[in-house]
Amino acid sequence: MLPVPVLRVLSFGSVRLGEKVIARGIHLSRATMGIQVGDKIPSVELYEDNPTNKINIAQLCEGKKVIVFAVPGAFTPGCSKTHLPGYVERADELKKGGVSEVICVSVNDPFVMDAWGKEHKVSGKIRMLADPSAAFAKAIDLTTNLPPLGGVRSKRYSMVVEDGVVRQLNVEPDGTGLTCSLADKLKL
Repeated sequence: MLPVPVLRVLSFGSVRLGEKVIARGIHLSRATMGIQVGDKIPSVELYEDNPTNKINIAQLCEGKKVIVFAVPGAFTPGCSKTHLPGYVERADELKKGGVSEVICVSVNDPFVMDAWGKEHKVSGKIRMLADPSAAFAKAIDLTTNLPPLGGVRSKRYSMVVEDGVVRQLNVEPDGTGLTCSLADKLKL
């Protein structure tokens, strides 16, 4: 039996086979690609209403069809004038189409998400989940750095999740725009 050569990834992106460089600038880890259609939602604790009300996003998505959409920040202009209101307006229609839950996620604390939800009258329509340390955004590799908003935030996206598996994913090309992740762009 011949020995199997060991590949190692160097910090600057080269792959060596022994002493010979055989590839440069590639990424071997799936994590660099972010969540994809067909992937399972990771098990991450988010918060609803207050810091003591933990919600596991993977458990929340089990056994049903769920829409998860994320915004870079609560109370920001695009999020407050367009993104969230679009989902509030279409929530009943989406639920008639077989969606059990519509979930808004943002890298904010749970008190901010709760206040933002009350301002937009989301009760019974949308669950407002806080991702205060960006744990979920990092787990699905959909973060962006926005220093004026406090640093690491979630990219703007929407996804349809069925029984914990991503079936549709719409990530804004620049991470913050308002094109493909809007409620009226979802295909159920």
